[in-house]
Amino acid sequence: MRWVALVSRTVAMGCGTSPSAQCFTLDALRPAGPPPTTAGAPLKVVAVHVPSVLDRQEIVEEGAAGTLSVSDEHRWGAPFGDMVRRVLTQDLAARLPKDMVLFPDQPAPPGANDLVVDILEFERDASGAVVFDGSWSLVQGSSDSTLLAHQVHLRDGGVAPGYKASVAAMSRLLGALADQIVAGISAARDSTIHRR
Repeated sequence: MRWVALVSRTVAMGCGTSPSAQCFTLDALRPAGPPPTTAGAPLKVVAVHVPSVLDRQEIVEEGAAGTLSVSDEHRWGAPFGDMVRRVLTQDLAARLPKDMVLFPDQPAPPGANDLVVDILEFERDASGAVVFDGSWSLVQGSSDSTLLAHQVHLRDGGVAPGYKASVAAMSRLLGALADQIVAGISAARDSTIHRR
């Protein structure tokens, strides 16, 4: 059973805001099972593209009839795109063989692949579910040719009210995204092996 490695935490002060603001962070999730033993080319999450409507310190939720709720009292503890990149990197490192995932500031060796994530939607919607819509691409770093590209739609329904529950659901969806990326990479590797 998956669980949030570091439970989404709130900080009563900080973020450069008034003391009444709560700051939230996304957290990595432990995988359901052990990582695969067959290694592949190292990879690095080089970019997470976030739509401008979400790329802000305030937490955004979807309202009714095409409206958005932007909270001044509930904020991210770091830039949103940077947090997603960090947590996704941690999630992937927990799911892939040791040393296969490079950390954000780690130099990439020759032969490493780039992982790019494009986010279209990542927030609680008007129904109360937290949704992730976007795509991920694995790019050969030396040639910029796309090795894999997948669209992703994830949904965590029945989330309890409140920002803390929403943030925890977002952490779960990032873990699910990491699962899908690992599955896609593993399937492509297995297909290549079978064709030989």
